[in-house]
Amino acid sequence: MFPAGGPGPLDVRVALKRVANAAGQSVEILSNLAFRLEAGEVGALIGPSGCGKSTCMRIVAGLDSSFDGAVERPAGPLAMVFQEPRLLPWRSVEDNIRLAAPHAGEAALAALLKPLGLADHRKHFPGELSLGLARRVALARAFAVRPSLLLLDEPFVSLDAPLARALQGELVSLIGQRSVTTVLVTHDVGEAIRLADRIFVLSPRPARVLGEIRVERPRVEMSAAEARSIEDRVEALRGAA
Repeated sequence: MFPAGGPGPLDVRVALKRVANAAGQSVEILSNLAFRLEAGEVGALIGPSGCGKSTCMRIVAGLDSSFDGAVERPAGPLAMVFQEPRLLPWRSVEDNIRLAAPHAGEAALAALLKPLGLADHRKHFPGELSLGLARRVALARAFAVRPSLLLLDEPFVSLDAPLARALQGELVSLIGQRSVTTVLVTHDVGEAIRLADRIFVLSPRPARVLGEIRVERPRVEMSAAEARSIEDRVEALRGAA
């Protein structure tokens, strides 16, 4: 198995983030946005389209330093999984993974491929895979770098519900085994409930955190009534924006 994520929290504090629009005008994207995750926790960002979730993810990833504020990240590697798998079509499944983690041993790679259902596909090319399998490869590639921080930008969008639910279950298992601090962007409240320890509800642009909801019980033990209660709290926060 790969070792657990590095120690330390993820602490995000963005006082202000502006960008110039097509007309050259300065537009506020994020304002007084702050959230924190302890080591190994999963946080979900939920907000309306265009509120600034992707901008926030770029800041957390260190890809955008043009903002007022600060981000404290866990020590160790960072991995990202996007809406599209972004695999190299001329490389096999195994080669796509090894490009990210060239020093991964055979035992470690096999231990990652098996729970994702990829053991029989390691020599296949992306064009031979279904979208669901390609998404599994993207997850395997992310975990292969032994991340301390994992960023997921709607990784299950466009999948049918049963397949998305299956992949979410596999993701929960991998995160639990490796104790990876994780940030998930999603529009799906149910997905946030299934995956997250903390749900951060964002306002319309400029985005700020309207409220934080803790998902206290283990997800496998959550009743339908408990899930509906969390959904109601999310909608109440959205309605108060």
